[in-house]
Amino acid sequence: MRTIVCIKVVPRTEQIRFNPETKTLDRNGTDNEINPADKNALEMALLLKQKHGGDVVLLSMGPPLFTPYLLLGIAMGADDAILLSDGDFAGADTYSTSYALSTAIRKIGDFGLILCGEESSDGSTGQVPPGIAEWLGIHQTTYISKLEIFGDKIRAKRTIKGGYEIVEAPLPLLASVELGCNSPRFPDFRRKRWAEKEFKVTVWNAASLGVDPYKIGAKGSHTIVDELVELPKPARHMKQIAGSSEEEAVQIIQRIQQALHG
Repeated sequence: MRTIVCIKVVPRTEQIRFNPETKTLDRNGTDNEINPADKNALEMALLLKQKHGGDVVLLSMGPPLFTPYLLLGIAMGADDAILLSDGDFAGADTYSTSYALSTAIRKIGDFGLILCGEESSDGSTGQVPPGIAEWLGIHQTTYISKLEIFGDKIRAKRTIKGGYEIVEAPLPLLASVELGCNSPRFPDFRRKRWAEKEFKVTVWNAASLGVDPYKIGAKGSHTIVDELVELPKPARHMKQIAGSSEEEAVQIIQRIQQALHG
């Protein structure tokens, strides 16, 4: 069975910045990483491959700088990697992103399972995985922490408020994987060296993908960022106390009581 894992490269959370003019992410000078939940999705795919065979294909959309991160996924054990890279894809919202990725998945073909992280750390909408499933017209389940395959169907553990539920669905299927549900493996260093020297990531632009130009990038997006507002950092109220240890203890207790009771 072929498993396709959708990978997004994101700025490290503490370095996320927005360009006030374009109202898009500013990646200049930031350190990037594979979206953490996507690494959990990749680990799940690799575990399924070990058990059931088949191949794992990575799929991403972004600029050429994403290539080393796809090679890292290859070093972890994936079999192939495809990057959608074209200026026409830029500025995409979740609608046009899910459309482009679903079109690429159709072109890859012969898949049984699609795995995505539950959401990206930079956007945090959780809309792209269900969007891909809708474009493809296949079954989907979200926020899973465990997945098993039985013949032509899956059984998954899905997190819900206050607990979890066990769901079953037929293949082909898309599942979004819960952040932290497993421990992604370290890359194999010999395979990493091989990937960096010899492996070639397949790159598809908009023309080779055959997408509708009015459904991709900013042009195809149904949502726009109208305004960016930076919230002020919360101020801390600080006071110094003085006296003996006993006097300081009394003052601390008094101030805690005042804070609790207004």
